[in-house]
Amino acid sequence: MGRRLARLPADTPAVFTVSDAVARGIPRGRLYRDDLASPHRGVRALGVPEATAEGLTERERHWNTVREWHLRGMREYLPVIPVDGYFCGPSAAFIWGIPLPPRDWSDLHVGVPRPSRAPRRPGVVGHQHSAGYVRVVEVDGMLVTDAASTWATLGGLLTEDDLIVAADRVIRIPRMPGGFRRLDERPLATREELSWFAERKGRPGAPRLRRALEQARTGAASPPETRIRLLIRDAGLPEPVLDHDVYDEYGRFLGCSELAYPELRVAFEYESDGHLSQEQLRRDIDKYQAYAEAGWNPVRLTSEHVFRNPGEAVRRIRQARRSAGA
Repeated sequence: MGRRLARLPADTPAVFTVSDAVARGIPRGRLYRDDLASPHRGVRALGVPEATAEGLTERERHWNTVREWHLRGMREYLPVIPVDGYFCGPSAAFIWGIPLPPRDWSDLHVGVPRPSRAPRRPGVVGHQHSAGYVRVVEVDGMLVTDAASTWATLGGLLTEDDLIVAADRVIRIPRMPGGFRRLDERPLATREELSWFAERKGRPGAPRLRRALEQARTGAASPPETRIRLLIRDAGLPEPVLDHDVYDEYGRFLGCSELAYPELRVAFEYESDGHLSQEQLRRDIDKYQAYAEAGWNPVRLTSEHVFRNPGEAVRRIRQARRSAGA
């Protein structure tokens, strides 16, 4: 029978340094037991509960898991982050909820102002930034680059389409469908702020950032909706209206569609796994019946069409336009 673990003090933080623990009277040998992780030299971490994935799609569950693990890594690095250090690039993107493409994002990205030396540790990518290159703010007790400069620092890492998806998230202006209630939420940053940081001298991927920003829109509510818009663009079709409210001939609000050709009465609906719940299914049935009675043709797309079989998505969109006489 193994020796029972000595209890740590009740007020032991989730992440702490070995030197702090010893100073508080915790035996050094206790800090090498299996119930404590050692994410960095001289750092110990308690177990962190797994994030819930209830009600999320498969793609969203994967993103949620990746994000939670990355945020955990950021918290574990805090005890040894440089005094003038801050999280930037992909790490800051996770803080702001800026979407990143599927990739290995396990490395932490940490910046320091020049002339400080960029940190060098396993699993840490260090960056030096000149004055005005980024703007740093505090979020949840961590120093991170703000949303606008975070997007700009992704210019050397992401494709143009991925930067458009990210920019759509940053400049999105939240809106209540139908205008029934005013929202006080604001975008994470303005288009002007993104442009200002994209133009900083020596910015990697600056031309790509400029092109992406030209194609960013304020009305996209999710990455799949942006992807649908880009599929339509690549197919050479007219750009649809985003976040469009649909009314019947009597002015009754029927619903809000992610994208639409109002003049053709064609609406595009992206349906995630969340639409499979009984309650949402009933709402969808009523909504599309109302659309049909008002002469609207909804094109319903899933992640299979958008991410795995985009040709089918484009075919459906073309067919809906032809049916409407376009």
